[in-house]
Amino acid sequence: MTTIQIAIVDDERLSRTRLRRLLCQDPALNVIGEYETGQQALKCVTEHAPDLMFLDIQMPGLDGFGLLDSLGLNRIPCTIFVTAYDEYALRAFEVRAFDYLLKPFDEARLLETVRRAKEHLFHRHLEADRDRLRLMLDNMNRPERYRDRLAVRTGENVILMRTEQIDWVEAADNYVYLHCGSETHVLRETMNSLERTLDPNIFLRIHRSAIVNLDRVKALQPWFRGDYRVLLSTGAQLTLSRSYRQNLQNRVLKL
Repeated sequence: MTTIQIAIVDDERLSRTRLRRLLCQDPALNVIGEYETGQQALKCVTEHAPDLMFLDIQMPGLDGFGLLDSLGLNRIPCTIFVTAYDEYALRAFEVRAFDYLLKPFDEARLLETVRRAKEHLFHRHLEADRDRLRLMLDNMNRPERYRDRLAVRTGENVILMRTEQIDWVEAADNYVYLHCGSETHVLRETMNSLERTLDPNIFLRIHRSAIVNLDRVKALQPWFRGDYRVLLSTGAQLTLSRSYRQNLQNRVLKL
């Protein structure tokens, strides 16, 4: 990513003009449009997919929160709220706003926000590239047929357990723990090796130390620094790390 594409959404013309003037001082930033209503911005973001959006909250018609809700999570760009009202700050971060600029803000505050946003967007693109490469390599190395049973030892016996019974898998060095309801079984196999033999239509790697059965996933909750809490129907709570989030986006939904 060489240039960051920006949309400015604010019903105050003077505010839009000042913001554009400050942003245009950075050659790495390109303002693709200014919009005075949420409805206008909805069309722009849908068609042009800007990387970054400076968004006012109180606007006639479709307000800032209404715009984000209309876009849906999969199409919301990195968003910085720009508003004269501080009472919306908590709600702004609940909808995963990157930052919250309170009018009137000074140039130094804006430049610091832009610096962090540029760093965030750059690393996000690198992570997406790495995830695509990892997925491609996984697909190349993955066998055509997948195991539907695993042999696990319980005391002196060895039982054949159907993989569909597994709720989630936990890594432990050269072993894995197979969590199956109230039972946990130990299998002498590495996480990477086991992952390649499990059906990807059922199992998904969500963390370097966790694979989950998608049929057991009940809900996702935003957590810290781009991570998510994964709530299972069994009551277990796992972590979807940011570096594996693209796997879930490609398979199930857009986050």
